[in-house]
Amino acid sequence: MADGLSVANADAALATIVASAGFVQLHTGAPGAAGTANVSSVTTRPSVSWGSPSAGSVAASSQPAWTSWAGTNGEVDTDVSFWSANSSGTFEFSCALNSSVTMDTGDSLTLTAISVSIPTAS
Repeated sequence: MADGLSVANADAALATIVASAGFVQLHTGAPGAAGTANVSSVTTRPSVSWGSPSAGSVAASSQPAWTSWAGTNGEVDTDVSFWSANSSGTFEFSCALNSSVTMDTGDSLTLTAISVSIPTAS
């Protein structure tokens, strides 16, 4: 048996974590402990909705997007942070993108798969 939370506790923790993480912001590097480091030149935070946690994992049920890029040409985005509001708000958590993306004027970016997991003892 592996170490970790019970599935029920992991699912409960995830439900709490994502309950207020309704907006996502791009970053050009690690967002840091407060989520405010390396913020993208485009500060718009699209909304994100979450499904129900199951087996220690929860996935977004929406696909946040930035359309018609008007930020710094050639900006390389590497991370995202999740917030309670579309501006200001409370920083909830952050993660690295699976691969960095270079944004140029007029480009669009859609996050097609977002998931958060907690190791379980199962």
